Formats: sequence, structure tokens, C-alpha cells
Amino acid sequence: MPKSYRILSLDGGGIRGLLTAVWLERLERKLKVTPEKPLREHFDLIAGTSTGSILACAVSLGIPCKTIIDLYVEKGRTVFPAAASRLWSRFRRTFSDGLSAPKYDGQGLEEVLRDVFGTATLGELAVKPTVVTAYDVFTRSPVVFKNTRERYAELPVWQVCKASCSAPTFFPATLMEINEAECPLVDGGVVANNPTACAIAEGVLVNKKLSAKQRVPLEKFVVASFGTGHATRSISPQEAQEWGALEWLVPIIDVLFDGSSDAVDYIASQLIEESRYFRFQTKLDDAYDDMDNADTTNLKALLAIANRFLNDEEGDKQLERLVKCI
Repeated sequence: MPKSYRILSLDGGGIRGLLTAVWLERLERKLKVTPEKPLREHFDLIAGTSTGSILACAVSLGIPCKTIIDLYVEKGRTVFPAAASRLWSRFRRTFSDGLSAPKYDGQGLEEVLRDVFGTATLGELAVKPTVVTAYDVFTRSPVVFKNTRERYAELPVWQVCKASCSAPTFFPATLMEINEAECPLVDGGVVANNPTACAIAEGVLVNKKLSAKQRVPLEKFVVASFGTGHATRSISPQEAQEWGALEWLVPIIDVLFDGSSDAVDYIASQLIEESRYFRFQTKLDDAYDDMDNADTTNLKALLAIANRFLNDEEGDKQLERLVKCI
């Protein structure tokens, strides 16, 4: 029987995915990864939501995490343009989309994803399964993309990630043709901003199909779950009572995503042995918790928070314990 079944799970969180990229790059260094044995060789299943889907697919393709760090730092403004560009874009879209157009047009996101993933298809991702979540607003149902499913194998990676990153109010839904049907897909955070529970369930399903000799039981699972920082901005009792649809429009996304992530963390911690479950998360007390703040000051603050977590004795020890398990 194999010693363990190793899962890597990556949360959504927009530009805050920079934290995860930094932590994964440190994990690469501790594992002494090489081009011949990249990070993906240390995991049996990878799952990602929203910005985590970009990281998940990059790891599964063998792209070094340093490249992804540079992507967030150098291309963050392409995905999330500054106020002047954003307002001009919204003004132009007013005539086609009305006054309530999404904050961004999604063109920058698509450009960056095409540059990163090129013509790669989901079926070409090396780690099987690699799992990405999205949500179909037409059928009102979750979509769980798996590179092990034939119907998803030829889908472009960039398009799957774009769908998983299309957060309501921030980006337009991504229209994808799946099985000859046009599907309007939005951010996977609507389903599972923390995809760890989905990943564990998929791992159980995968192992059920194996022979008794190859099967790994749940108690032998090793789960590495990476967050994108925990928001610390409070909503006052007065605001919570007085806010209506307009005031809640943007904060509700953060509240729902953070709340669901914490709930999944609790579920996973109950399912997986304490010594085999690793949740990497930290408070965003010195950076903005906005998913789309890609200005230089905030990027530097996110980098500082990520490195402070790693330089803290407990954070470093947690990575060392994970390395011993995988």
C-alpha cells in the first residue's frame, strides 16, 4: 500500500494569491525541486479556485513558482487596472452593458492567462487529477473541471482559469462552450473559495476505484491547504444593521468567500489527521484585503506579510513538517 495520498489545495483571493505563490516558492526550495523533479512530483492531486486555479494549473504544468510570483508583481495592474483606466473602460461599456457594468472588462485577465498558459489544454496538465471549480449561473450549478474527464480534456487552460476567476461584480461571466452548450461561468469561490473539501472528496473517489493493494485510506491522506490571507477589516454593528444592497455590493463577496473558506478549514481539520493536515493562512493586518488592489505599495505589503509568516518560527516549522510528509 502507498504510504500516503498527497493533496495540494489553493484558495481564491485575487491579487492576494501572491501570498500563496511566495509560500509555494519557499516549499520548492525546501524540497530542493529541480526541472527534472518539479513541485508537481510531490503531489497526487491539485485543486484550485479563482486565483488558486492559476497557481494549481501552473504547478501542474511544471511552471516554477518564482515565475508566478513575477506574474502577480509585474502583471497585477494588467488584470486590475488603476482607477483612470478602469473608469474609462466602464464609461465605454456603459453604452453596451448599462450603468451597472462589472468593475473590469476582463480583457487584461485574459491577456495574462493566455501569456502564461499559451495553447495548453486541461488534459495536458501532468497531475491527474487537477481540479478547478467554477459556477454556471444559467443552470445554477457548480462546475468542477477535472483534467481526467474526457469532456474537459480539450478545453484551454487559460479559459478554464478565466472562468474560475470571474468574480461577480469584478469581471463579466466567462462564456464557455462545453458539450455544445454555451455556459456562463463565474468565480469558483461561489462554490468553494477554499477547495480543500472538494479535493478530499475527489481523492476519496479516486482511491475507491483502485485495487485494495493500491488504495490509500483517508487516514493516510496528507493535505496542504494554502489560503490567501484573512481579512481583518471589521464591519461595525451599525453598518451591519443599516447597509442595504448598494453598501453590501462589494463587501458581501469578501464576507461570503472568507466565511466559506473558514468553514471548509474546520471540516478538513476534522476529516484529516492533525499531523497530516497543513493549513497555511495569516492575517492581512499590514496590507489591504481587497482582492483587486494591485498598486505597488500593496504588493510590497503582501510580500512582506508572506515572508514574515515564513520567517516566523511556527510558519517555518509548519513547512518543514509538510516536507517530511510529502
